[in-house]
Amino acid sequence: MAKVALIGAGSVVFAKNLLGDILSFPSMSDCEIALMDIDPDRLHTADRVAQKVAAAVGAKPHSITATQNRREAVRGADYVITMFQIGGYKPSTVIDFEIPKRYGLRHTIADTLNLGGIMRGLRTIPVLLDLAKDMRELCPDALMLQYVNPMAMNCWSLARSGGVRAVGLCHSVQGTAQQLCGYIGVPYDQVHYRVAGINHMAFFLEFKLGVENLYKRFFDVAENPEIFAKDAVRFEMMKHLNYFVTESSEHFSEYCPYFIRRDRPDLIERFDVPLDEYIRRCEDIIGIWEQRRIEYEGDEPIAIKRSSEYGSLIVDSMQTNTPRVVYGNVKNTGLITNLPTGCCVEVPCLVDKNGIQPTYIGNLPPQLAAIIQTNVNVQSLTVEAALTGKRDYVYQAAMMDPHTCAELTIDEIKAMVDEMLEAHGDFIPSLT
Repeated sequence: MAKVALIGAGSVVFAKNLLGDILSFPSMSDCEIALMDIDPDRLHTADRVAQKVAAAVGAKPHSITATQNRREAVRGADYVITMFQIGGYKPSTVIDFEIPKRYGLRHTIADTLNLGGIMRGLRTIPVLLDLAKDMRELCPDALMLQYVNPMAMNCWSLARSGGVRAVGLCHSVQGTAQQLCGYIGVPYDQVHYRVAGINHMAFFLEFKLGVENLYKRFFDVAENPEIFAKDAVRFEMMKHLNYFVTESSEHFSEYCPYFIRRDRPDLIERFDVPLDEYIRRCEDIIGIWEQRRIEYEGDEPIAIKRSSEYGSLIVDSMQTNTPRVVYGNVKNTGLITNLPTGCCVEVPCLVDKNGIQPTYIGNLPPQLAAIIQTNVNVQSLTVEAALTGKRDYVYQAAMMDPHTCAELTIDEIKAMVDEMLEAHGDFIPSLT
């Protein structure tokens, strides 16, 4: 009987989707579920949702427990799923947007790179490493399914210092593949694709329908103004890099220096870059949360639809020895040969009872490796800062950030970093 621990289960909608996926598999219908969150109210709602999800899919879990004690949640677990956000929307996400804005630096999502991604990494990595310490003691053979951003920084730190089995999971590969199929009108279940790079900046190296290379169709639809406008940044970058990237246009606009420019507001309008987008999304979610909580805790049943997340597929494959291919974020052990050894890469992985088995890619096209490296530089220095506690690495990470260094001077960057570190207070361990 397998045990699954959800750390940060107060992310109720995401927890609901993952639990629906997991409990829908016969191999997991009688598993143990442990829900953990530091917010007692959200934890209560998550517990109620888990019970309703089990009923909706006809599962009969051996137990569903809810606790604020992380060690109790992971004790004896086979799978530990991370889904938390250290610092929350307030104060941390607001800080990540508002302080840079005072320096003239604007963001869209700010959870992967830029100053927001750096600060989120510094807040999150210590918590993940502390969780890994608990796992080494209480469930040493467990697999961590790591969903928390900034994905690459977090997984890189775990690979260096965590001492546990872990894979980073995201839905950008399969989600973008579905979008691309929609743009050109082909069935998703009939295409084949091959993707590699880093999380949020991996590229479709192949995209085929049978023997047909679908890239010609992608370039054709990019000439259609209506379709181009739906994904302007990614289509524009495809024209120059020759490959389509896995994360959304709003994300990609802040991973490079070409689109968000305070001296070129016309670019923001031309490419429809949604500044402060994550702030709007958070406020929308907060605005409807109370109504959603009432619905979840009421007597009405919950409707369950399988999501496209990889987590449940991994669990079922390991439980039943059913081979599947998923995309995972793992340590680069020569998998992509023109990216640094040890960094975190996103590649196809075979999964069966032996766990996560990454696929060798070799060299990426040189232009892709080059633009990816600009983001790896920031990730590397943030990881060094988190693991060594040295403030200089934070300054240097911000100096290397493609969007930041295109907008601000070194003095402005250092002043902004100092102000942000102070504002985050105890959420970021002291740096020297």
